[in-house]
Amino acid sequence: MKLSELKKQLPNVKELTFVLPNGTTVPQHFHVTEVGQVTKHFIDCGGTVRNEKTVSFQLWEAGDIDHRLEPSKLMSIINLSEKVLGVEDAEIEVEYQSSTIGKYGLEFNGKNFILTAKQTACLASDSCGIPAEKIKVSLSELQNEKQACCAPNSKCC
Repeated sequence: MKLSELKKQLPNVKELTFVLPNGTTVPQHFHVTEVGQVTKHFIDCGGTVRNEKTVSFQLWEAGDIDHRLEPSKLMSIINLSEKVLGVEDAEIEVEYQSSTIGKYGLEFNGKNFILTAKQTACLASDSCGIPAEKIKVSLSELQNEKQACCAPNSKCC
């Protein structure tokens, strides 16, 4: 989800609920402790130089169980980050503490904000020797093809 998409959804929700990939919700007394833009300038294993920008949100929970962040307050934090930091419209990455800091993508299901699992991947698989995924075929399919191809008068043999 891009920042512009989040901003479109905030006026439509009464409360902010974030759901982790395992289905549990982030406790309602969470804080958004950071909103910022992260620029990652790197080289992949194939030698290609890349630049990525994301908008980073950090969710944190404290002992103040009566705290509730209103959607309008989050919108004002976002607006301030755009004004002061020049945060651009980019994909959102949410940081949330589990056994270590977890990084998640963000989606909206019409009611709740869903933290989505992120995966690592090779960006240069064509140049670093990762074999293409092989197509799995059952032996019975091969047998049927062989019979169709090598039937008498098929002129394949």
